[in-house]
Amino acid sequence: MHIYTLARCCFGGMQQALILYVEKMELFNTVLHMDKKMKIVLLDKCTITKGDLDYKSIDALGEVRYFDELSQTEIIDACADADAVLCNRAKMNAEIFMRCPRLKYVGLFATGFNIVNIADADKYGIAVCNVPNYSTDCVSQHAMALILNHANSVRQYIQAVKEGKWNLTSSLTSFDYPFFELNGLTLGIFGYGNIGKRMAKLASAFDMRVIVCTRTQPKDCPFELVNRNRLFEQSDFLSLHAPFSEQTANLVNKESLSQMKPSAVIINTSRGGLVNERELADALNNGIVSAAYLDVLVKEPADAANPLLTAKNCFITPHVAWTGIKTRQKLIELVANNLKNYFDGHPINVVNNPRERDQ
Repeated sequence: MHIYTLARCCFGGMQQALILYVEKMELFNTVLHMDKKMKIVLLDKCTITKGDLDYKSIDALGEVRYFDELSQTEIIDACADADAVLCNRAKMNAEIFMRCPRLKYVGLFATGFNIVNIADADKYGIAVCNVPNYSTDCVSQHAMALILNHANSVRQYIQAVKEGKWNLTSSLTSFDYPFFELNGLTLGIFGYGNIGKRMAKLASAFDMRVIVCTRTQPKDCPFELVNRNRLFEQSDFLSLHAPFSEQTANLVNKESLSQMKPSAVIINTSRGGLVNERELADALNNGIVSAAYLDVLVKEPADAANPLLTAKNCFITPHVAWTGIKTRQKLIELVANNLKNYFDGHPINVVNNPRERDQ
């Protein structure tokens, strides 16, 4: 081959390689620039952490601004130039979407997505992503703790010792409060998703009889499946693990409570709307059922007028069943992963059907 031709070929190959290299670097710099420009607003930080969690996985995705709970006007101001909003309690609706023209994505620190008007999100082309199945261990553990507290009278005995009542007796022990074994008692589970399944497993470890009422017929369920009437009639403890919907609203009501044993106990760690609060309070005050242990209410924080706050044998924890530190850190990582996948073009856990947003 002529040396000139050879030189041209070599140079041509080098030139092509150089062009490819430059194109790759430009693409890299574009992505890097986009990452730096992606503006993320995280709302409701105080509802996720009091400073005990690591947000590095979210910080790595762009320019992040953190806020605690804001009014709707403040949310609009905070999100005016945001590409993505991450939130836990802030209600997201058409007014916010309309006045935040860059917004493409709402990521939730939750499984439920009732804080977002889904129709509005669809209309404005905004993807909404949730985090399913992150709190199975934590919520089921809390529900089981409430059952154990009731069976062992843990709260009452600890308080009695603090008040010096043990010191005032010559007896080695005390029989002042109920203490009974769980084995052989019936745990009714309403809802057989991941948390319901874990709850059944925990109850089985105590040799409880487990019965399950669920909307869909589960495959290979080792527990007895019952309808709603039998669930209420047979349960010594009834633990609710279903989402809120038209079908589950006011599941626990005057009629269903009247079917229960007077010794029965209600456990709710799912959604407050599954319980008719006035009718449960009346049932407790009139001895229709023995007790209720609730981690959720219809309105949160609790309204001072809520009848359950003063109802007999009603014990309420402030929506903490999901708040174990490992669970909350896992939640942050999953929220970050949802956001990364969306902007990488591989969306996951999208709960709506957003149309193309007008630019």
